[in-house]
Parts: sequence; structure tokens; C-alpha cells
Amino acid sequence: MALIKQNRDLPTINERIRFPKIRVIDSDGAQLGIMVPRDALRMAEEKELDLVLVSDKADPPVCRIMDYGKFKFEQEKKAREARKKQHTSDVKEVKMRY
Repeated sequence: MALIKQNRDLPTINERIRFPKIRVIDSDGAQLGIMVPRDALRMAEEKELDLVLVSDKADPPVCRIMDYGKFKFEQEKKAREARKKQHTSDVKEVKMRY
């Protein structure tokens, strides 16, 4: 049971993408079209980058050829900014007597 939970927490990149067809976006943002993951992975390996699943809710799922380390850093940065904006400052009242 613990193995199943660990697999769910792993990012869906490279060989972990299990869809019959995916829409592939290049590292520059250009759409390369719909293809099987094996061909997309081969293209990513030629550029020495990773194939990262961006959206699995779309039909077909969207994957992007990019550096996974950079993608992870950007996601963490967005999460930090969201937490920072979520914090509300409370106005405190101070009573002074003479």
C-alpha cells in the first residue's frame, strides 16, 4: 500500500507518462503536434531535456519538452508567492494612558 502512495507522489515525467497519445509543446513554446510518448521522449532526449506532463485533464494530455529541475523550481516559486499573498496583516490596537 505504501508503494502505491509513493508512485502517486512521483512527478509524471519521461517514462512515467502512460497515455496512448499526447500533445507535445517544444521548449520554445511551439506546438509539435499529437504523437505517441515514445517519439516525444526521443525528441526530448536529443535535446537533453525532459518530457514533463503539464496537464492530464486536456484531451489529449499536454506534455512539454523542458528541464524538469527548472520546472520544479518555478512551481515552488509560484507556491511561495501564493502563500505570501494569502497572508493577511492584522491591524492591532494599542491603548495608551497618560
